[in-house]
Amino acid sequence: MLHASAVLSTTGLGGLYFISAPAAGIALGLGWPMSALLAWVGYSAAGIIVSSLGSPARAFLVRKMNLDPAGSKNRFFWRCWQRTGLLGLILISPVTIGPKGAALVGLAMGERPVRLMLSISLGALPWALGLALATNWGISLIH
Repeated sequence: MLHASAVLSTTGLGGLYFISAPAAGIALGLGWPMSALLAWVGYSAAGIIVSSLGSPARAFLVRKMNLDPAGSKNRFFWRCWQRTGLLGLILISPVTIGPKGAALVGLAMGERPVRLMLSISLGALPWALGLALATNWGISLIH
């Protein structure tokens, strides 16, 4: 039986602090598949909301971060983006900067919002499954 508080907590944590969401769902009595799904839905929703800001957010970020839209090859940020691009961003963001940070970085780097939304969502799926399974199997990363 699903409790509304467990569902809302797991989904909310997915958007706010993703790495803890699957474990919290399991601790609240949800099964590992449901915990992974709800964490992923929360993460995806946060990424979609921020990505949907689109062009106004990009203009603001380019101005605030003092980014050259053409990309200066000698700046560290641009060199990282050119090496890893969107794939690197979406694979590491679930355990580092989260969906909102990934969306903001992607927008600042000129990524199209729809592609960014889809990528953020798909990039979190293996992490959600892995974190839920690890919690379910009792694996502790901190001793």
